[in-house]
Amino acid sequence: MQVTLNLFRENIRRSRDFIALFRTLDVQTTGALDVSDILRSSLVMSVSALDLFIHEVVEIGMLEAYKGERVKTPAFLRFQVTLQSVLQASSEPDSVGWLEDQIKDRQGHQSFQMPESIADAVRHISEIALWNEVSRALGETRQDVTNRLTLIVQRRNKIAHEADTMPDYAGQIAYSDSRSPIDEVMVDDAVNFIERIAEAIYYLVSPDQTHRAEN
Repeated sequence: MQVTLNLFRENIRRSRDFIALFRTLDVQTTGALDVSDILRSSLVMSVSALDLFIHEVVEIGMLEAYKGERVKTPAFLRFQVTLQSVLQASSEPDSVGWLEDQIKDRQGHQSFQMPESIADAVRHISEIALWNEVSRALGETRQDVTNRLTLIVQRRNKIAHEADTMPDYAGQIAYSDSRSPIDEVMVDDAVNFIERIAEAIYYLVSPDQTHRAEN
């Protein structure tokens, strides 16, 4: 599972590279050139890094549970697979490729970004009260943590799906140059916060920190 954390850290590093690029260009250009989209790219990248991290952690954790290396949670036991995969599992009892394919097929289209969807995904590998534990690890209240993550993801969605445009007074989408303001401090704080969340989740659900299934 360490590989999932390493990949996440690399993606977060790339998010920070965008911030560094913005910093460099911002001092070298005039106000006529708006380079703030680099910050928007950083924010989108950091949320995507968290999304991928949860996908990978849950997939690996479910494979561990299937192999008896982790307690099988109720959500894991309710996970639905096709009859075709059952036949494949019966014919290849030493293989877990069929389960890996089923997990990717069932969860691949889902986004694990909002607090509720992340908690639902993690229930497949751990029964911890996720956001209670994460907030304790971060030294903040559960509501503050989940509210802050929700706001970050909502801003990411606004950037990704609405070009970060602001509605006009008639409630319509404004011209592309009327965008929600963004600044380096806000994005840097968001990236740091997402990193802390992922690191806390990894610590809470990694095999070394959870009870292994009994033989």
